[in-house]
Parts: sequence; structure tokens; C-alpha cells
Amino acid sequence: MARDAPESFADLVDKLLPTVVNITTTQNVPQQGPRLRDMPQLPPGSPFEELFKEFFDKKGGDQAQRRGTSLGSGFIIDGDGYIVTNNHVIQGAEDITVILRDDTQLKAKLIGSDSRVDVAVLKVDPPNKKPLPAAKFGDSDKIRVGDWVVAIGNPFGLGHSVTAGIISARGRALSDSLDDYLQTDAAINKGNSGGPLFNTEGEVVGVNTAIYSPSGTNAGLAFSIPSNLVKQVADQLREFGKVRRGWIGVSYQSVTDDIADSFGLDRARGVLVANVTADGPAAKAGIKRNDIILSFAGQEVPDLRRFPRIVANARVGATVDVVVWRGGKETPLKLRIGEQEEPEKQNASAQGPGKKPAEPDQAISSTIEQLGLTLGKVSDQLREKYGLSDNVKGVVVTKVAPNSPAAEKQLQAGDVILEVDQKPVTTPQEVTEIVAKLQAQKKRSVLLFVERQGDPRFAALRLSK
Repeated sequence: MARDAPESFADLVDKLLPTVVNITTTQNVPQQGPRLRDMPQLPPGSPFEELFKEFFDKKGGDQAQRRGTSLGSGFIIDGDGYIVTNNHVIQGAEDITVILRDDTQLKAKLIGSDSRVDVAVLKVDPPNKKPLPAAKFGDSDKIRVGDWVVAIGNPFGLGHSVTAGIISARGRALSDSLDDYLQTDAAINKGNSGGPLFNTEGEVVGVNTAIYSPSGTNAGLAFSIPSNLVKQVADQLREFGKVRRGWIGVSYQSVTDDIADSFGLDRARGVLVANVTADGPAAKAGIKRNDIILSFAGQEVPDLRRFPRIVANARVGATVDVVVWRGGKETPLKLRIGEQEEPEKQNASAQGPGKKPAEPDQAISSTIEQLGLTLGKVSDQLREKYGLSDNVKGVVVTKVAPNSPAAEKQLQAGDVILEVDQKPVTTPQEVTEIVAKLQAQKKRSVLLFVERQGDPRFAALRLSK
């Protein structure tokens, strides 16, 4: 049931203010001083030569340093002195000072930070060894668009300022596949970063992180990291000093309506596995190329955007249930979550080294007008023309007709078709035969597995009548 707007937030704010802190940081910032190359060109041995050289040396030569300061916000999550803020508030800081509600200043130690989610955990020693007042995390999954929220922070250095508004949207992605921001119209400005967003129960449902503003001040568009994600990251930073994200070793793509139809799936959902890393968690679990992952760790996989988040948030080392669509039916599997170690692992292509195919005496080509494709069999000439590797297999696209089904899916000359309708192909004739068979069966589309410069993907092309 919707709740009436409160007459006042005063009682709630009185309880919450002591849990919020202001944060100041200092760091040495390089600045350009007088440079030796700017010294006047004087005759060698001139009495002024040593004078000018001494002046430039005293000014720091090529590089000088100055002390820079920045302001931000944070909140206490544990009476022992653990504090959550944004990574960008403390990034590069040499000294971090936390200011409590009563203006007590405490030196803080950085426990750990994560730039990808933009969360950091600090530790201070409570004065007189008395527990500090701590905020409680709420369930950000339960917050709804239209719910009242309260933001407390340090905008423009004006400590412990309070603003209120509503949740104006959910699931905002700004720049990263893990982004899942809450959007609020509560006034957020510079210095609010790292501060909490409370619900009307006094629970933290978000950490204020970003604003959209042409002028640099509040324009009614502010973004907060959901508390469920913040808590998960903060717990790992406290336990490991870093965030351990799940990794399964697959590359994948969206399931479109045409792809769903090609696989006999009722509707477009899940993610289509384009490749599997050899000896990775997915390979060991039995996941194969052409599988469609429908659910992962008990969560439905609605689309490509949410899947990276589900995998990354899975606990490293845990064994989870996975359901894939294979051969026209659901297949349950068990998968042990690995850990992301290298950025390139996230979408690693795992094709093993193949044998160099025997070269034909001459290139064989054909045109499939229904798709708008002209195809050629792999040859030395085509390898050289399109920069194909020596171990490439498949059929080479040599021409794409304008306004054709192939053009609609952005196929281009130099692409290599590895499979058609989940069947490996090595000659244009094999492609032609499979397409003709699908047309005879009155199929609406044909699924191609295509590689472009080592990057594999699926493309579902409509079959023209």
C-alpha cells in the first residue's frame, strides 16, 4: 500500500545524523613550476648563467607539488569504526580525515576499495573506545519507484545537510555492465558522494554516487548504488581487502526473437553462449556453444544486460544450479563459480588451435540470394585479402547485397561463417543446402555462427519468401 507523505522527517533525521560522517582527504598534486627549458639562453660562462640555474633549481625544476584537498560523505556501518564511502572520494588520498556529527576529527585507514562499483571501506578508532552509532542496511530490492527517501551528506562542504525526495527510477546503467543505479530527485550535489540514501524506516537503501547536471549542480537527476550491492562489496572488502567477482568463462550475446525462433524457444530470453573457455568453470560444468542460459544460481536470466551482474555477484567457489536450453529442451547443470582475475577473461574467446585446413586447388564461390550473401571457400587468396588466420575454418563472406537480410544483421565481406543451423560448414554448397532445407520446412529464419577477426557471434537471418 502506498504511504502518505510524512508531515516531517525531523524525528527520523535526528536518529540518522550521528551515523553520517563528513570526509576530507589530502594528496600531493603535481603542478607545473618554472622549467629548465624555459631558462633564458645565456652565453656559456656568463655570470647570469649560474644565477638563473640556481633560481630554477629552487623552484623545483620540471615538477613541483602542492597539497590538494577534496570533500565527500560517508556513513558508519559498524560501531567498531567501519565506514562506507565512494572510491572516488578517497582515490589517491595520502591522508583521510573523518568528521563526526559533534565535529570530532579522526584519522581513517583505508581497508579496501573497488573502483568498478565505486565503493570504499574506511576504519577509524572510536573515541574513548565507545561504539559509534551505526546505520543499518535495508533491502534495496524492495524500494519502489515513488517511495520517499532522505539523503544526508556534505554538499559543498556544508556538513550534515539533509534533502528529501522520491525514487524516480530503478535499474539505471551509466557506463558499466555492473551498473544498477537507483535514480532519485532528492537534491544531491558535489560533496554528497559516498553519503547514504535512507528509506522512511531509517535504513540505508543506497549510496549517493553521481549526478547528471549540465551546470555541475543538482538538476533533479541523482544516482545511488543499491544497498544490496554496497553491502556485498563492503563485506568482501572487510574480509579480503578486495572484491572477488564471479567468472564462468563464456562469451555470450543477446537472444533476439529470430534467434529464439531458430532454437525453438518460446520467446526471447536468456543469453546465447557463443564460446566457452577451455577448462573454465562453464566448460567443466558441461556448458557448450549454442546453449542458451535461462537461469543462473536460482535467478531467471531475462536479458544480456543483467547476466554479467548475476555472474559477478555470485560467490566465488560456490556451486550453483544452471538451466540451459539445448536441443529443444531445458537441461539442468551444476557449476562451480570461478574468480575473475584478468579483464580479458570476462569475455574470453576459447577456440582451441585448429589444424590448418587443406587448401583447394581453386576458390569455390556461390550466391545465396535469399540471404543476400556471396560466399567463398577458404583459400590463400581470401586469407590474404581479408587478413584471416592460418587456422581459420568455415566459409568466407565475399559480398553482402544492400538491403538484404545479411545487411540487416550487419554482416560484411571478410566474415567467416562457421556454422549454419548449428551445423559446421566448410563449403558454400553446404550453406546453400542447409538454407534450402530450412526453406522447404517453412522456417522463418536461419541461424549463422559467424566470426569476425577472432570475435565469434550468432546472427539470425530472416528467410525471404
